[in-house]
Amino acid sequence: MSDDGSITVLRNGSVLSLMLDRPAHRNALSHSMIDRMVSELTTAASDETLRAVHIGAVGPDFCSGADWVATNEAGTRPRAGHLLRRIPHTAHRLIELVATIQLPVVCSVRGWAVGLGCNLALAADFTVAADDATFWEPFAARGFTPDSGATWLLPRLIGLARAKEMLLLGEQVSASEAANWGMVHRAVAPADLEDAARALVDRLASGPTVTLGLAKQAIHHAQQATLSQALTQELYNVELSCRTADFKEGMAAFREHRPPQFGGR
Repeated sequence: MSDDGSITVLRNGSVLSLMLDRPAHRNALSHSMIDRMVSELTTAASDETLRAVHIGAVGPDFCSGADWVATNEAGTRPRAGHLLRRIPHTAHRLIELVATIQLPVVCSVRGWAVGLGCNLALAADFTVAADDATFWEPFAARGFTPDSGATWLLPRLIGLARAKEMLLLGEQVSASEAANWGMVHRAVAPADLEDAARALVDRLASGPTVTLGLAKQAIHHAQQATLSQALTQELYNVELSCRTADFKEGMAAFREHRPPQFGGR
């Protein structure tokens, strides 16, 4: 009997947690797991009661990538063009949603973060990793080219030279090194991972949610825009953010010399 794994979905107030739950397979992402994450994030994108998303995993490893072993088991071979038809709506859509959803996304990583699992962590706004975790892009070692956003994410995070080390030479990168490179937000002692991730999620969930979402959108837009285009996008986002209740609260708190109490509106 096959173990396709699952995604454990938890809701704690305004925080949505998606936990990869297939520890016997190092949380390799099956088709059904990817589909569930895409579905949950698509719903979350329009849920105005949410203020942050946390992605984690059950067991000692974060994710060993897409489950290519199951995909390529002996039996009926997929017809030509199968990957071109499926992946844009599954693995690639998952990366797009994490990167573009207008909610802050925090990822916590233990053990291995490989292939799609590595890119899932890189697409998050903040990734906190245990300092003994390992990030690996094994595509070349397996004889196929990178996917799931690796060629877009890595050069922007760590530069071309280091991206080529990971994507062409298949170099494994420790969490401590990844943090020093700016590939992830922070590396912490394994015993401190849950507390560090929770503190960051809570901080973001208590922030000005609309403003954070607009700022995230502007940052991504600016990665492929001219200065003039980026300034124009910022202008529209400022116009929108200044109309929120959180802007009014932020200004009132400034005048009254107190911490703001944002409501996410």
